[in-house]
Amino acid sequence: MSGIIGKKVGMTSIYDVNGKNLACTVIEAGPCIVTQVRNAQADGYDAIQLSFGEKKEKNTSGGMKGHFKKAGTTPKAKVIEFRNFRVEFEGQVDLGKTITVDQVFKENDYVDAIGTSKGKGFQGVVKRHGFAGVGEATHGQHNRLRAPGSIGACSFPSRVFKGMRMAGRMGNDRVKVLNLRVMKVMPEKNLILVSGTVPGANNSYVILEK
Repeated sequence: MSGIIGKKVGMTSIYDVNGKNLACTVIEAGPCIVTQVRNAQADGYDAIQLSFGEKKEKNTSGGMKGHFKKAGTTPKAKVIEFRNFRVEFEGQVDLGKTITVDQVFKENDYVDAIGTSKGKGFQGVVKRHGFAGVGEATHGQHNRLRAPGSIGACSFPSRVFKGMRMAGRMGNDRVKVLNLRVMKVMPEKNLILVSGTVPGANNSYVILEK
């Protein structure tokens, strides 16, 4: 499985060959540096580690400084492993090599995007789970319009079942969106446009898998 690390720039729209306007997400993908190469003999599996984004040296641990120095690069902010990457590239991926977006993706490829969704804080059941609320403001009801209602527990079973949909923290989860089509690749600017939306806020890190 090959892939690349990127940063979400924002959204735009482009026209296809039929003149249809399509919403796209712009991602600054790469260039990524190969900072570790794993093989089945030593590690039990084949994978490469890609690094992306600059990080201040003072904020990098001593062990990671040596790790990046071995690959001949400066400290990076995001480090991700991709399994079987070398198989797709016929083993031509070596330590310190730079991977660009046009090496991994072409137009009309389908990719999976992984990101961290926007955090919404502590939310009620209407926003978090789509509850309708009580729905009526008459018959003497007060402050019940967005209430969850009964949760079903009584003297038996005298507890709340796990997984009960209730108010709580919403968002800030790892989300994977499948089968987004690559609309355009701009290697000179390290940009890739994928159809639809990608989880996360602008400037957040995104992993694209093929």
